[in-house]
Amino acid sequence: MNRRSLLFRVLPIGIALLVVAFQFFSAEKFTNEAGRTAHMGLNPEQEQQLGLQSYRQVLQQERPIESGPEAEMVRTVADRLARATGEAGKNFQWAVTLVRSPQVNAFCLPGGKIVVYTGILPVAKTPAGLATVMGHEMAHATARHGSERLFKQKATQTVMTGVQFSLGDMSYEQQRMIMGAIGAGAQYGILMPFGRDHESEADALGLTYMARAGYDPREAVGFWERMGQASEGKSQPEFLSTHPSHGTRIQQLKELMPKAIEIYERSGGAAQPVR
Repeated sequence: MNRRSLLFRVLPIGIALLVVAFQFFSAEKFTNEAGRTAHMGLNPEQEQQLGLQSYRQVLQQERPIESGPEAEMVRTVADRLARATGEAGKNFQWAVTLVRSPQVNAFCLPGGKIVVYTGILPVAKTPAGLATVMGHEMAHATARHGSERLFKQKATQTVMTGVQFSLGDMSYEQQRMIMGAIGAGAQYGILMPFGRDHESEADALGLTYMARAGYDPREAVGFWERMGQASEGKSQPEFLSTHPSHGTRIQQLKELMPKAIEIYERSGGAAQPVR
């Protein structure tokens, strides 16, 4: 390979790395309640705006339940958990909506907008079970995992673009083969483990939130066991997923349990059973 060809290969990648370095040093750094510092792709105001916009879209497309014992239970659990987030959630504009849907799901958008689907209530069974999943989702928001993922994705895409330009003299088939291999490596080697780390961190923070709110953290193990049964035969191997396996998740929760029980006992509260 002559000097010109080598320069053609290296220069686009070098420029991409410089752009990534600029993104890295100019991005906001945020230390979450777990004590981990990360770079953010959005500032808190942008997160609030995007979360509110997405929340409004969900409410327009779905069937919210405004009243009844289930809606009241969801609001009560959300209110207790929101207070339990403390400093991490003090600037959030918390809101929650129960949506009639068979989906076994709940999520919390950036900025504190929560959606719970009725399909998850039979799996939750009790307020403590509901606090498990809601605390987990709220922890994603307080830890700003979405903004952190966006930063990581931007950096990865910048490098991928640089590599693609460096392959410009190759045939389409050669480019597709190389980019496919690099893309798979980034997906399975960087982005998916990154997602699993976020899930484990949200489990730990969510367990703390539910304990602070007076919900027995031991109920979290039962909830995830029921989730495992509900998704039996549907889940991917852990290395192919952005989520840890149910077995891994339960084992990690058990390891965290002694500290969570101490927090729960200090809270002096106890969740009431479903009416």
